[in-house]
Amino acid sequence: MNLVDTDVLVDVALDRTPHSAASGKLLDALKQRKGTGYVAWHSLSNFYYVVAPVKGGSPTRVFIEELIHFIHLAPATKESVRFACQSPMKDFEDALQVAAAIACGATVIATRNLQVYVQAPIRAVHPATLIKDLV
Repeated sequence: MNLVDTDVLVDVALDRTPHSAASGKLLDALKQRKGTGYVAWHSLSNFYYVVAPVKGGSPTRVFIEELIHFIHLAPATKESVRFACQSPMKDFEDALQVAAAIACGATVIATRNLQVYVQAPIRAVHPATLIKDLV
């Protein structure tokens, strides 16, 4: 199981080159059920906050609705928030991503921001690397 970080979703929605190619292939592979993908609950609000001003609210909501046809939501619990609060990670949002990954049983976090997950107990993998493992 794989947790997809918010940056992967934003890269696809905003076509951020050069990152969008690998991120798009990863989402396509998950859509084709070549793996199981999760997102953290809070990723959806962060995604909307970043993408809607550029793409508009309605298209951004459509993207999210299409995404949840093949991506699962990681459970959000008090324990997950406590884990993030006690994490040595500097960025709280990244600590929440790790907590979500743990909550859903993910073995990797798909992200292009590998350096922020160095202290994480779950391995961070670039989307291009993860695609190779899925296909």
